Amino acid sequence: MRYLLGLDIGTSGTKTVLFDEQGNAIAESSAAYPLSQPKNGWAEQNPTDWWDAVKETVTAVVRSSGVNKQDIVSIGLSGQMHGLVMLDAAGTVLRPAILWCDGRTASQCREMEQILGKARLIELTGNPAMEGFTASKILWVRQNEPDVYEKCKHILLPKDYIRYRLCGELAIDMADASGTQLLDVNKREWSAAVCSAFGVDMAWLPTAMESPELSGRLSPAIADELGLPAGLPIAAGGGDNACAALGTGVCREGKAFTTVGTSGVIVAHTDRVRVDLRGNYHAFCAAVPGAWHMLATTQAAGGSLNWFRNQLAAELSYKELDTLCEKLPIGAENLLFLPFLMGERQPALGIKARGVFFGLSAIHQKPHMARAVMEGVGFSLYDLLCKLQADGADCHDMMLCGGGAKSRFWAKMFADIYGIDIKTGASGEGACLGAAILGGCAAGVYTSVAEGCDVTVRTGKTYTFDANNHQEYMRFYDIYRDLYPKLKNSFAALNA
Repeated sequence: MRYLLGLDIGTSGTKTVLFDEQGNAIAESSAAYPLSQPKNGWAEQNPTDWWDAVKETVTAVVRSSGVNKQDIVSIGLSGQMHGLVMLDAAGTVLRPAILWCDGRTASQCREMEQILGKARLIELTGNPAMEGFTASKILWVRQNEPDVYEKCKHILLPKDYIRYRLCGELAIDMADASGTQLLDVNKREWSAAVCSAFGVDMAWLPTAMESPELSGRLSPAIADELGLPAGLPIAAGGGDNACAALGTGVCREGKAFTTVGTSGVIVAHTDRVRVDLRGNYHAFCAAVPGAWHMLATTQAAGGSLNWFRNQLAAELSYKELDTLCEKLPIGAENLLFLPFLMGERQPALGIKARGVFFGLSAIHQKPHMARAVMEGVGFSLYDLLCKLQADGADCHDMMLCGGGAKSRFWAKMFADIYGIDIKTGASGEGACLGAAILGGCAAGVYTSVAEGCDVTVRTGKTYTFDANNHQEYMRFYDIYRDLYPKLKNSFAALNA
């Protein structure tokens, strides 16, 4: 039996899982690290913390698995997207990495739009200028830390820094590269036009590869330190959402997944690039060569429920909240919630949007509010689903993953709101499994990404939607959808 390592370098920690070639998890380990916020709205991490976590988790997995290390045949990498790691000519980290959730670059985003034009920027890169993406971070460093900028010779994303430490190669996959806002998503190559417009030296950019390609081999010194065979193939890998897509089997047209973590994301696979000049969703390269993703995000999904429980119902477990909410009717007895606690990405909503309980009355108790929060997150994601479907996304085969998938009540609610059956995965490993599949491709275990998904991904429970419930949810969704336009000016005034 051959075994595959999948690494996911996340925002809160790194997780490493060892799988057999059938996709069964043999051993796993996680290690956390801190997130630094030097100023309000900033988010940074020390890349050496990621490396220390990789060493800790890989050695723990190899030691605890009981597997002969010679039977481990590949490494696959997944990680948080958009982060900026800057190296000098010697490969030394120049400053803490600026993360995806850092919001310091608003003025740089406006500058990018002025230089290239909003429509042209989206046409080339598939996305509007956003604070979270890598390009605006580069401009910020140039304008605010010129001494660091002058020393920079290489730019990497988080997982790609780990690759550099593992094998010395400077490489990136198409999926992660398309989240930098420097890649031409149509041509799947670095955009000379965008880099020239923003003054980014293309010599700084790593080699862009398709996700299942061989990007390097584990160096002997590091192999000895980790307890692995030297020369292990390392796949190009993918950003966390691209790898999570593979880990849920989303590798063909018609397949999509919803993940309900802190944020909520819908990813639809498409065999041709679809770019929305309105900026309502993102166009990213998929981890499947020659394919793309349509991706839409709501900022506070599980984060909304977590906020509600921590602030107003800390005495109740999530399971207890489910039980109480299930006893209430759809619509929580005429209580709605807008889950905009962190603003929103969609230009139609925007960063100034805020959370709202609408229809609150004296009859409402904590369970009503909890159900309204869960329904509000469902409505927010359904709104995104409708936009994707209107632009040609085929999402009839929908998977649900993330923390929200652990709640049977919430999972059934998503099926009823969406009006489509929803499946959960048998494995909860998502991005790590996707990374392992890519590593298996690089090592020749699978002949294609699709074959890897077919062999390893299994379905857990299926939630069948109820047409009557869907119709009832739509009555409240229509009111929900009508609220933001009426509150938009009030949000702006409140922010002012």
